[in-house]
Amino acid sequence: MTKDKALEIYTQLKTMHPDARCELNFTTPFELLVAVILSAQCTDKRVNIATEKLFQVYNTPEQYAALTLEELSPYIRSCGFFNSKGKNIIAMSKELVQKYNGEVPKDLDKLTTLAGVGRKTASVVLAVAFDIPAMPVDTHVNRVSKRLALSDGNTVKKVEEDLKDLYPEELWNSLHHYLIFHGRYTCSARKPDCGKCLLKQNCAFYQNEVTK
Repeated sequence: MTKDKALEIYTQLKTMHPDARCELNFTTPFELLVAVILSAQCTDKRVNIATEKLFQVYNTPEQYAALTLEELSPYIRSCGFFNSKGKNIIAMSKELVQKYNGEVPKDLDKLTTLAGVGRKTASVVLAVAFDIPAMPVDTHVNRVSKRLALSDGNTVKKVEEDLKDLYPEELWNSLHHYLIFHGRYTCSARKPDCGKCLLKQNCAFYQNEVTK
């Protein structure tokens, strides 16, 4: 994959998904952090339904740090794995209060030390809440990147590195959103809608699998 070809793919993705953005609702970096933790193996739509009520009652690290799991669980039960997510959110909030005066750090290494915060979650917070260049790799970014031959990485870290190598950092955040929207709304895992896709001529998956 050449960088010129990669930029062509970027332009086509932008044309197809001009309104691509984070679909989680939030008003503060902390609310986004909570929402991203809840979004693991759960749709953004379902998370937004839960957080609409949750954030009206609790929306600061100090409030969550004082909660018990029994108090938090009813608000997040619909997001799945609510016990582990709830424990992580409470522990993460306590760490923010104790270590960072209740502020979400703008640093990948610091973020990934928090309970329940992996590299993808931290990268989303940096990119979306703080507009700091990052390349979060979720299941959509991972799948689409490989189908388009932007990466052949066997790990999400390798896919992240490949994308960062191909694109200038000022495009990382927007590319992340374009790839997610493409994976959600066009290039789904089971039934990609190749008929309406502008990327067919640049898509290794289409050339190798669909046109056989």
